[in-house]
Amino acid sequence: MFNKSNDGALKGKLIIDLSRVLGGPYCTQMLGDHGAEIIKIEPPRGDETRDWGPPFHDEDSAYFLGVNRNKRSMGLDLSKTDGQAVLLRLLKKADVLIENYKPGTMEKWGLGYEDGLKEKFPKLIHCRVSGFGSDGPWGGHPGYDAIIQAMAGWFSINGEAGSKPTRLGLAMVDMGTGLYSAVAILMAMAEREQSQKGQYLDMTLYDCAVSLMHPHIPNYLYSGDVPVATGNAHPNISPYDTFRTKTVDIFVGAGNNRAYAKMCVELGREELISDSRFLNNIDRVTNRDDLKAEIESSLMKIDGSEIADRLANAGLAAGAIHDTAQVVESAHTKHREMIIKDDWYKMTGTPIKLSRTPGSVRHKPPKFGEHTQQILREFDFADEEIQELLGSNIILERRQS
Repeated sequence: MFNKSNDGALKGKLIIDLSRVLGGPYCTQMLGDHGAEIIKIEPPRGDETRDWGPPFHDEDSAYFLGVNRNKRSMGLDLSKTDGQAVLLRLLKKADVLIENYKPGTMEKWGLGYEDGLKEKFPKLIHCRVSGFGSDGPWGGHPGYDAIIQAMAGWFSINGEAGSKPTRLGLAMVDMGTGLYSAVAILMAMAEREQSQKGQYLDMTLYDCAVSLMHPHIPNYLYSGDVPVATGNAHPNISPYDTFRTKTVDIFVGAGNNRAYAKMCVELGREELISDSRFLNNIDRVTNRDDLKAEIESSLMKIDGSEIADRLANAGLAAGAIHDTAQVVESAHTKHREMIIKDDWYKMTGTPIKLSRTPGSVRHKPPKFGEHTQQILREFDFADEEIQELLGSNIILERRQS
C-alpha cells in the first residue's frame, strides 16, 4: 500500500483541510488515501489530538497518527487578517474546503460560504462539520462524540439488558460523520461536473448519529415501544447473539429459516428445526432465551474456535470474539492489508479497495508545520513574503503553547 506515486481515483483534486480532532481528519485521510492532495492547515496551537496520548511517537499521539496520513501540514493563524489573506490565495486552486470551526467563526472572519467564498470561488465545495448546525434549538452549541451519542439515543440502546446507559466504545459518531462527509464531498464533486458550480455542505454530528440509529428509530416509529439495551442480542433477529462454548465465546447470526436450519444441523440438533417455539424468526425472537439455552447446551461441549470455523465453512455467519491484539495478528487482517507498516509507521490500511486505482500511502502523518514553506512556494509566495509571514507568526512551523 505504500506508494510514492499517485494513481488514485482522486488524483488532481486539492482539498484544504481546516478540520481538527476526528470527524474531518478521518474524512480527509480517506480522500487522501485515494489520491487527493490534502493540505492540513493547523491553528497556532496545532491539532489538539497531537497531545491525546499516551501512546506517542516523536511527540505525536497514536490518536493523531491514526487519521492524518497522506497530508501535508501548514501552521496558519486565521484570526489575523493576513492569515485570512493567505487562505484565500490557497483557495484559488482548491476543489474543496473542509472545516469544523464553531458555526459563526468563519463568518466572523469574512470566510463564510454565502457571504464571501461563494462569490470569490464559484466552483468551491465548502464542507462544514459541526455538532448541531448553525440554527435550531441547539444550533451553534459544541458537540463531541459522547455528548451526541447520549443525545441521539445511542447510550440508551447500548450495554447489557437492564444496565445503565453506556457509551459505545468507538467514536462512531465522529467517524460516521467523517464517512458521511466524504460521501457528500464526492456527490458534490460529481454534481459539479454537470453544473460547474460548487456548494455548501452542512454536515452535523447530530444528524449523522440520528441517521445511524437503525433499527431502533424505525422500530419505535412503527411500534411505539421505546427500544432498550439488549446486550449482544439483536432486537429483530434470533439467533443473533454471543454464545458460550467450551473455550471461547463466539457470535452466531442466522437471519432466516434456511440459515437457522443449517446451524441446527451443524450442531447435531435437528429437532430444534421443527420445535414449535422456533419455527420462524418471530417465534425465535419471542422465545430467544429458550433458544439461547438450547444452543449453548450443545456449544458448551465444543471448542469455540473450531465450531466457529466449521459454521463459517458451512456458509453461516459465525466467528470467535477477538481482542485487539488478535485482530492485528489475524491472518485475514494481514491478507486484506488492513495493518500496514513502514519503518516507525504502523496503522490500519484503507478498507476501500478499487481494482484499477487502489489507495496508497504517499505521506506519513506530518509534523506540525512541516510543509509550511514548501506549500506557500507552490502557491507562488515569494521568499520575502514567506519570511515576513514567519516573522509575524501569521504562518508557523512550530506549535505555540
